[in-house]
Amino acid sequence: MPYYKIEETLRECVKEEIHDGAAPFVAVMSVDEYRNARDSFQMGIDIDIDLNNVRDTKAIVNYDSLTGTLNIPDHEQFSKDKFKVIYALDERGIVIIDNGTYAERIVQEIHDKRHWKLPSLERFIYDFLEATIRNDMSLLETIEQDLSGIEDSIMKGEIEKYPVQLNDIRAGLLDMHTHYEHLIDLAKEFEENENEFFDEENLRYFRLFSERVMRLQDNVSELRDYSVQLRDLVSGQLSIKQNNIMTLLTIITTIFMPLTLIAGWYGMNFVYMPELHTPWGYPTVIIISLLIIVLSLIWFRKNKWL
Repeated sequence: MPYYKIEETLRECVKEEIHDGAAPFVAVMSVDEYRNARDSFQMGIDIDIDLNNVRDTKAIVNYDSLTGTLNIPDHEQFSKDKFKVIYALDERGIVIIDNGTYAERIVQEIHDKRHWKLPSLERFIYDFLEATIRNDMSLLETIEQDLSGIEDSIMKGEIEKYPVQLNDIRAGLLDMHTHYEHLIDLAKEFEENENEFFDEENLRYFRLFSERVMRLQDNVSELRDYSVQLRDLVSGQLSIKQNNIMTLLTIITTIFMPLTLIAGWYGMNFVYMPELHTPWGYPTVIIISLLIIVLSLIWFRKNKWL
């Protein structure tokens, strides 16, 4: 259960220091730890601290506190469970509840790397939220490269069926788009500052964060449009292949129809068929059959069916 004070750096402290009012505090704890220590924070609320009920990212304004949840996707594997965090804050500091190590790792990173000229609770919240999306641009660039690779394979005719990877990418992009929508709403709620927990001058941090998330959301929207175009391109290429197969079968059928007629005709073996008694009858039928094939191919080529 680490405790910190927000000073020029995030300084680790003991529990007794967080209530001295000298600087805002940060507390990171598990659900059980919060249940045992909730009275000491005196936030005057009884929040639902069941992490299993966390479904989205949001902020809830209470009379004398601001609570909410973070539901962060694992961008490396979209199908995995999301990182679920509960938080509660007022003008004195913020309590972060997480049964895993996700929140603690972010806070520890801020502790190790951040030095603030103007330390504040708002700046810490900005840095924490920014850490949840820090690698998203690189992820989107990777997704764009994957989509470009799929497009190259389509144009080269290497894809024989609809790629499952494209479905996975589209599902992941939809999940990210929804997540960014929730983050924007969260930042807007903080910027609204209904309970006046934050300094007016520091509300710019939440505005900066929401603008950055909006840019990421725009990139996601563009990639979603790109994936839809690739889906249509795949369908078009598969349709072209099917049409080519049908064209080939039609050509073969057209060529062999007159040959089948000739075979059926001379297969009747009537006595009075003059070609049966001439030594040139058989070669003549062969030549006629070959001429039919050659003339058919010339005709198909002239009409660009081949």
